[in-house]
Formats: sequence, structure tokens, C-alpha cells
Amino acid sequence: MKKGLNSNQLKLIAIAAMTVDHLVCVIMPGYQTQWWVIALHIIGRLTAPIMWFFVAEGFHYTRNVKKYALRLLLFAIVSHFAYNFAFGIPFLPFQTTVFNQTSVIWSLFWGLIALVMLNSPVISEKLKTPLLLLICAVSFCSDWSCIAVLAIVFIGTNRGNFKKQMGMMMLCVSWYALVYFFFINKVYAVIQLFVCLSIPLLKQYNGERGSWKGMKWLFYLYYPLHLVLCGLIRLALHGNITTMIGG
Repeated sequence: MKKGLNSNQLKLIAIAAMTVDHLVCVIMPGYQTQWWVIALHIIGRLTAPIMWFFVAEGFHYTRNVKKYALRLLLFAIVSHFAYNFAFGIPFLPFQTTVFNQTSVIWSLFWGLIALVMLNSPVISEKLKTPLLLLICAVSFCSDWSCIAVLAIVFIGTNRGNFKKQMGMMMLCVSWYALVYFFFINKVYAVIQLFVCLSIPLLKQYNGERGSWKGMKWLFYLYYPLHLVLCGLIRLALHGNITTMIGG
């Protein structure tokens, strides 16, 4: 066994951080600035980069990218209802705003599609940039917006150059933080930049999956189920309110 962290261990860290972040969102709704709320949301910034990284790794290792993409698409559809229920966002998009209209899984799916498209020898090079822009437009409405797509693209296309992968990821997140700063909340704009805390963890990735083969199925089940639980907590504590921008 190699030293460092395998993918199972990193995904467990992502699951734990995500759970903390989402529970705080429904227990303490809105963009509250108590130090401990901010600290817990900072912990939550570990999740997205680990997701992006392993979508790119999944693209590299999968034997059947079509099955992988279909699985992510179905996962995105199921997760849409769980995510919107969790945070009090209408199931039908764009009734309130363009932000946070569906879960990050929608962007993960399109990030995978973007990698497939950019690596396709069939698609003309002249078409790839317009198609990538179209993918960004389609994924803009989700959690982490098209930034997740671009992060996956940069991580996937710079595989083997960890410094460049992380540098480009942070550049993408900086764009996201700017949107937060000008349109949503200045304090939470700074919080987004704490995705940098994931970099030392990802640097420890040893290229191994781990002995347990059921991790991906655990995540596919856990993600929507924990969101449903968050939605029930939201209703019990606050009634049918929205807890973040999007609702």
C-alpha cells in the first residue's frame, strides 16, 4: 500500500465536509457571519474540489465513458429534487433567480461531457471552444455554476501537472468569488477561496482506489438522502423558507 490518501479516503473527507456545510445551511439559514458558522462553511469548501478532481480521474480511468456519463446524468436528475427540497428552492427552475437552481451534480455531468468533447478526435478543433461555452451556459444555473465545469476541464487536461491543475482550479474559483462579491455576499465570497485547503489533501492522493469497491455507490445514495434529511430539518426548524440564494 502506498503512502498518502487513496480515493476512498478523500471521498470520505468530502462527504463529511459536505454534510457539515449543508447542515449549517439549513440550521443557520442565510449568510450569517458568526465565527463558528463561517468556520463550518470553510470546512465545507473541501468538498467541491475533491468532487471535481475525481470526475477528471474517473474520465481517465473509466472503461465505458457513456455509462459513466449516463450514471451522472441520472444522479443529477434525482439530486435536483433532493437539493431543491433541502434548501427551499422551487423544483421548476428560474422562478426566482439564475443562481443555485439545481445541485452541483448537474455541473459534474457537464464537466465530464466537456472532457469527452475536448478529447474527441471526431469533433473539429474550431468547434470545441464554442461547444465549451455552450456547456458553460447550460451549467451556469447549478451550485458552483460553470466554474465546476471549467475546474474539471483544467484538472483533466493538465493531468500529471498537479501545480498547474491546482493553479487553474484556484483561478476558476477566484472568478466565482468575484461573482459572489458583487452579486451575493462579500463575506461568503472570501469563504469560497478556502477551497485552497483541499490542495494539501489532493497532493496526498496516491493514485489508489482503496480496498472497498462500494464507495461510488455509497456517494450516489448518501448525497440525495442527506439532502432529504436537510430538507426535513429545514421544515422542522423554520418552516417552508429558503435558506440560500436560489429560492
